[in-house]
Amino acid sequence: MAIRQVRTIGDEILTKACKPVKEMTPRTRELIEDMFDTMYEANGVGLAAPQVGILKQIVVIDVEDGEQYVLINPEIVETSGSQTGVEGCLSVPGKCGQVTRPDHVVVRALNEEMEPVEITGDGLLARCICHECDHLKGSLYVDLVEGELMDQDAEAAEDEGI
Repeated sequence: MAIRQVRTIGDEILTKACKPVKEMTPRTRELIEDMFDTMYEANGVGLAAPQVGILKQIVVIDVEDGEQYVLINPEIVETSGSQTGVEGCLSVPGKCGQVTRPDHVVVRALNEEMEPVEITGDGLLARCICHECDHLKGSLYVDLVEGELMDQDAEAAEDEGI
């Protein structure tokens, strides 16, 4: 498949709300595969379609828990607890910041077969689901940073590049 260009902060597309996906098409399947390839190439753990210039409600996640998640038209239906940690973003290269997110989330979505799924996430998976769903609403994590953005060192970039 192909590596797509990751849009970066300042690109207007990152501030726009995405449209729901109504049906699975060959182009949408290709987009999902390209999103995984792009995310892996950039050492990320999550990627939303607007980050590659497509205003569709599609998220891919791989937090190295043995699963690859595809969330189409995701809706977070439950949150609890909280976690504060360093967060980064492929669309905000070289920067990171402290962000508080729920420690537990339940998300309902469609998978790549357009079948309903419900995923429960804790810790990093919960953080990633929230972060990527924000992208679909046109929001970036920088709006939630507590304090100031910091330069991201190589270790943080590898571990926190959501």
